[in-house]
Amino acid sequence: MKKTTLLSGIIFLAFNLFGQQQLNRTLFFDGQNRSFIVYVPSTYDGSTQVPIVFNFHGGAGTSSDFINYENDMRPIADTANFIAVYPQAAVDPTDGSYSWLHKTPTTHNDVNFIEAIIDTLINDYNIDNDRVYACGYSEGGLFSYELGCRLNNRIASFASVSGSMLTESYRLDNGFGSCSPIHPTAVLLIPGTSDGSFHSMYNGFQPYYLSVNEITTYWANHNNTAINPTITNVPNTNTSDGSTVEKRIWENGDNCVAVQELKVINGGHDWPGSSGNMDINASQEIWNFVSKYDINGLINCGSTEISTSYDVEFKIFPNPSSNIIYVNNLDKNNCNFQIFSSIGKLVMNGAINSTSLSIDISDLKPQLYVLKIDGISYRIIKE
Repeated sequence: MKKTTLLSGIIFLAFNLFGQQQLNRTLFFDGQNRSFIVYVPSTYDGSTQVPIVFNFHGGAGTSSDFINYENDMRPIADTANFIAVYPQAAVDPTDGSYSWLHKTPTTHNDVNFIEAIIDTLINDYNIDNDRVYACGYSEGGLFSYELGCRLNNRIASFASVSGSMLTESYRLDNGFGSCSPIHPTAVLLIPGTSDGSFHSMYNGFQPYYLSVNEITTYWANHNNTAINPTITNVPNTNTSDGSTVEKRIWENGDNCVAVQELKVINGGHDWPGSSGNMDINASQEIWNFVSKYDINGLINCGSTEISTSYDVEFKIFPNPSSNIIYVNNLDKNNCNFQIFSSIGKLVMNGAINSTSLSIDISDLKPQLYVLKIDGISYRIIKE
């Protein structure tokens, strides 16, 4: 990483009686003074670790306009107690616009700039290093994918609104790209089916940008989720916006992560809730989604309560077993059982309709599993 220096001057913008702080920060990075806005919520007191949410404006945009007119995370931060960060892109010398990904040929790399901000904030605040999130709009959404790939060791989960993924980063002629996530990573994308921007068309724009289907396939495969999504319709609460939303979610990935698409049918190049579709609020949807995860996957994946005394609730035998597990003394009918792998992936589930149950685990790999019945979890071992 290039050497960075935090300038001593911090411009104090706001500090009201409730304790909110909005600060303009400056970081000397790669020979330039780079700026970013930091919003510290009124609930922050330094006693507990808090997450960070990075918010990336679109190409040619500014961090100030983004926080004020499109993606205002401040009210959500005040309630949920996280620090919101709005970095400013650098000027691309080829066209004079603010851009996260400068046109080639270039050595510009803002992935390292974001890591430098993370390290700076960790020194200044009580940050939960396992809960660093990213989201962005348009080119900022494209840049969020870059962070999810190239800064995956620091980014727990991320979201992209009206932004695609670079084809060259993920699917080169030799079958390899620069995307190299190292942990199961939950991803939320909010695309519009009628988006006319080249870098966010729903069906992609070859050879530069991937389609939504290619994006969800890539991350579903990486996370080892269910092959087919669960599809539901979001209530059409605003019938005058000319669009509806379909929720598509690929579940049961490694470490319980998911890939989710909020497909805005007839949606354009917008930030839902601020422009275009008004059935959802993209800012709130992003926080609701990413906040469920940390760098290890879904928080409390599987269960934190694991009983080792099988006689307390149910009789489970034999354990270990190579094929059949029997569960007796069940006092509840019409409930379900679930079996999770050691990394929290759901591998088996079914209904319980009597006071005894037999479960065929012969197809499972030999390892430790968690059997969950009626909200209580038990360790079982497949030999």
